[in-house]
Amino acid sequence: MSRSESHTMSLRELLRAFGTVFPAELPDKTMIATIVLVARYRRPLWVWVGAVAAFSVHVTVAVAAGSAIGLLPDAVVDAVVATLFAGGAVMLFRAARNSDDEATARELAVMATPRAAVIGSFGLVVLAEWGDLTQLATAGLAARSDSPLATGIGALLALASVAALAATFGRQLVARIPISKINYIASAVFAGLAVWTLIELIA
Repeated sequence: MSRSESHTMSLRELLRAFGTVFPAELPDKTMIATIVLVARYRRPLWVWVGAVAAFSVHVTVAVAAGSAIGLLPDAVVDAVVATLFAGGAVMLFRAARNSDDEATARELAVMATPRAAVIGSFGLVVLAEWGDLTQLATAGLAARSDSPLATGIGALLALASVAALAATFGRQLVARIPISKINYIASAVFAGLAVWTLIELIA
């Protein structure tokens, strides 16, 4: 494989991971918690830095797990990935029907000094995101990826972008676009990916 073909493949995997993780993370509890933290401590940059540091840990774990899954036979990998995406679709659909997102966000807010904003947001995001559907999605993508590193970078960029939106325009976005609608859209994306994977498994 030539270097240009390798770069093209890596870019494709990066964009695929970004396109999958970004809409799934938009309605996530972590985005809402980030909005609350920023509103409370008025330190959007440092809250974002802490969140991205936590996301880096989660992506690393997810890519490592996905790479291990990728060593299994193709049929098994496709079945596992389809299950992960289907589970994510169900979780998002249920979240869309739940009207308690804002209340949950308030409960997730933590007390911290401005100087400790990075540590506080890191700890919150690490706990909130562990085993979350975006981490499962990243593992699934890495399992089927020819470039796990590119997949991890794409997922991390998506998570960092959502955190940046939350830190800057989060409150305005939530006020204009109901969280339930974003959840339904993300659920449809995950369901489509699950069906796509099953089709590849059967074909």
